[in-house]
Amino acid sequence: MKAVKVYTKTFCPFCDRAKALLKARGISFSEENLDSEPEKAKALFERTGFRTVPQIFFGEDCIGGFQELAQLDAEQNLVDLLKEPSPERQ
Repeated sequence: MKAVKVYTKTFCPFCDRAKALLKARGISFSEENLDSEPEKAKALFERTGFRTVPQIFFGEDCIGGFQELAQLDAEQNLVDLLKEPSPERQ
Protein backbone atom coordinates (compact mmCIF):
# COMPACT_ATOMS: atom_id res chain seq x y z
CA MET A 1 0.00 0.00 0.00
CA LYS A 2 1.28 3.47 -0.87
CA ALA A 3 2.42 5.86 1.82
CA VAL A 4 0.13 8.83 2.35
CA LYS A 5 1.60 12.22 3.22
CA VAL A 6 -0.42 15.33 4.05
CA TYR A 7 1.21 18.77 3.91
CA THR A 8 -0.63 21.13 6.25
CA LYS A 9 -0.58 24.45 8.07
CA THR A 10 -1.87 25.30 11.52
CA PHE A 11 -5.43 26.65 11.74
CA CYS A 12 -6.34 25.20 8.34
CA PRO A 13 -9.89 23.81 8.46
CA PHE A 14 -9.49 21.92 5.18
CA CYS A 15 -6.34 20.29 6.54
CA ASP A 16 -8.29 19.18 9.62
CA ARG A 17 -11.09 17.82 7.44
CA ALA A 18 -8.67 15.90 5.21
CA LYS A 19 -6.94 14.32 8.20
CA ALA A 20 -10.29 13.42 9.77
CA LEU A 21 -11.46 11.76 6.54
CA LEU A 22 -8.29 9.70 6.24
CA LYS A 23 -8.58 8.63 9.88
CA ALA A 24 -12.26 7.74 9.43
CA ARG A 25 -11.31 5.45 6.54
CA GLY A 26 -8.55 3.81 8.57
CA ILE A 27 -5.82 5.20 6.33
CA SER A 28 -2.60 5.99 8.15
CA PHE A 29 -0.64 9.01 6.99
CA SER A 30 2.30 11.19 7.86
CA GLU A 31 1.83 14.92 8.30
CA GLU A 32 4.23 17.71 7.51
CA ASN A 33 3.34 21.16 8.84
CA LEU A 34 4.70 23.92 6.59
CA ASP A 35 4.22 26.86 9.01
CA SER A 36 7.89 27.10 9.92
CA GLU A 37 9.25 25.51 6.75
CA PRO A 38 9.20 28.19 4.00
CA GLU A 39 11.73 26.29 1.87
CA LYS A 40 9.61 23.14 1.96
CA ALA A 41 6.52 25.19 1.10
CA LYS A 42 8.39 26.68 -1.87
CA ALA A 43 9.57 23.26 -3.04
CA LEU A 44 6.03 21.90 -2.74
CA PHE A 45 4.72 24.79 -4.87
CA GLU A 46 7.38 24.12 -7.51
CA ARG A 47 6.39 20.46 -7.54
CA THR A 48 2.60 20.86 -7.61
CA GLY A 49 1.93 24.40 -8.82
CA PHE A 50 -0.38 24.98 -5.84
CA ARG A 51 0.19 27.25 -2.85
CA THR A 52 -2.83 25.97 -0.94
CA VAL A 53 -2.95 23.30 1.72
CA PRO A 54 -3.60 20.58 2.34
CA GLN A 55 -1.63 18.91 -0.41
CA ILE A 56 -2.10 15.17 -0.23
CA PHE A 57 0.25 12.62 -1.75
CA PHE A 58 -0.33 8.95 -2.38
CA GLY A 59 3.21 7.72 -2.82
CA GLU A 60 4.85 10.20 -5.19
CA ASP A 61 1.57 11.29 -6.76
CA CYS A 62 -0.22 14.44 -5.61
CA ILE A 63 -3.96 13.83 -5.59
CA GLY A 64 -4.73 17.46 -4.67
CA GLY A 65 -6.37 18.90 -1.58
CA PHE A 66 -9.38 18.16 0.58
CA GLN A 67 -11.96 18.53 -2.21
CA GLU A 68 -10.17 16.03 -4.42
CA LEU A 69 -9.78 13.65 -1.48
CA ALA A 70 -13.49 13.93 -0.67
CA GLN A 71 -14.40 13.35 -4.33
CA LEU A 72 -12.26 10.21 -4.46
CA ASP A 73 -13.90 9.02 -1.26
CA ALA A 74 -17.39 9.68 -2.66
CA GLU A 75 -16.49 7.67 -5.76
CA GLN A 76 -15.18 4.89 -3.49
CA ASN A 77 -11.80 4.98 -5.20
CA LEU A 78 -9.81 6.20 -2.20
CA VAL A 79 -8.57 2.84 -0.93
CA ASP A 80 -8.15 1.49 -4.47
CA LEU A 81 -5.80 4.34 -5.35
CA LEU A 82 -3.53 3.37 -2.49
CA LYS A 83 -3.16 -0.10 -4.02
CA GLU A 84 -2.54 0.97 -7.62
CA PRO A 85 0.99 1.59 -8.86
CA SER A 86 0.19 5.06 -10.23
CA PRO A 87 -3.09 6.90 -9.57
CA GLU A 88 -4.51 9.07 -12.30
CA ARG A 89 -4.09 12.76 -11.70
CA GLN A 90 -7.19 14.91 -11.69
